Amino acid sequence: MLTGDQAGDLRQQVRKFLANHDPAAMSPLEFLRARFDAGLAWVHYPAGLGGQGLPRTLQAAVDAEFAAVGAPDNNPARIGIGLGMAAPTILAYGTQEQKERWLRPLWTGEEVWCQLFSEPGAGSDLAGLAARAVRDEQADQWLVTGQKVWTSMAHAARWGLLLARTDPDVPKHAGLTYFGCDMTAPGVEVRPLRQLTGEAEFNEVFLSDVPVRDGDRIGAVGEGWKVAQATLMNDRVAIGGGALPREGGMIGLAAAAWRDHPERRTPGLHDRLLRLWADAEVARLAGARLRQMLAAGQPGPEGSAAKIVFARLNQDLSAWELEFAGADGLRYDDWSLRRPETVSFFGRGPGYRYLRARGNSIEGGTSEILRNIIAERVLGLPAEPRTDTRVPWKDLPR
Repeated sequence: MLTGDQAGDLRQQVRKFLANHDPAAMSPLEFLRARFDAGLAWVHYPAGLGGQGLPRTLQAAVDAEFAAVGAPDNNPARIGIGLGMAAPTILAYGTQEQKERWLRPLWTGEEVWCQLFSEPGAGSDLAGLAARAVRDEQADQWLVTGQKVWTSMAHAARWGLLLARTDPDVPKHAGLTYFGCDMTAPGVEVRPLRQLTGEAEFNEVFLSDVPVRDGDRIGAVGEGWKVAQATLMNDRVAIGGGALPREGGMIGLAAAAWRDHPERRTPGLHDRLLRLWADAEVARLAGARLRQMLAAGQPGPEGSAAKIVFARLNQDLSAWELEFAGADGLRYDDWSLRRPETVSFFGRGPGYRYLRARGNSIEGGTSEILRNIIAERVLGLPAEPRTDTRVPWKDLPR
């Protein structure tokens, strides 16, 4: 239970920390490392791993104190996959050695993470993936061969969350194992995928006999699907359940455009904006409730609903903004091929937002798959008939 005493004690800790660690006199990395070691990185993590075992809801008080003095942050837009997906997975399923080795540089931003899940033949049907990891007992390692696709931040990543097939003789969900893959290892090739926006924030990754230490295996052999489910649930909460103020995100851009350009207003656009504003506020409040549920334990399937709403809202709002812009909405600012290390809807024109939002209903789980998850795991509706869950993976048609 959150108490005023806990919040006040944390604020005092931050002020004492700042009295001994002047952010203006230290490099950002030195400051962030010291903050992690003081247990003020993510306060809900265990002591010794950047936290103090306190409620997650107290983090806002800590962040506000650091922000008030202009202290450097860890650039969460760049390391979002590490913060939102890798860290909770490592905390839940990693060994103590892995937690101590990976979590600190992950939080400080020294090591960027990516997600090596989707494949050209295994997107929505992730459990059907074909990337193979073969055990090399003598070297105490695995050799991984295969191809991954739609890999955000692979061009900047030091580590990848890798899901690979280790046993083709059992049903597809049972033959998977989860690893941390060193993206600098021999045999890793990252190629850019140019998108509708002109940018290449995504990549395809080719793995050719990539050595992966058994000590970098996360979870038991054959339990990769269970570990991956934890990653995916955290992924959907990170995408759709982020903390926003009122009129935060895309609705804020649309509302600002409406206020700044009265000459473009029409009754029809006004009606649509009001409906979207109400939908955005409902989504914001539902996201707050979801984060409270998350503070009490691991995320559940409810994050799928938040992610669906996020995608629909972004697409509807960007379409509204494009129409409201009139002729300017037909212009596009820059088709140059870039490989950005952060993705933001801010700082670009409405054309970029409209095009980029098309991907929101695909990335992090397609809206169609997420509706199935909600139907089966939240509403308790009958599951779709599946004929491939009891057949060895090697016998499935491909």
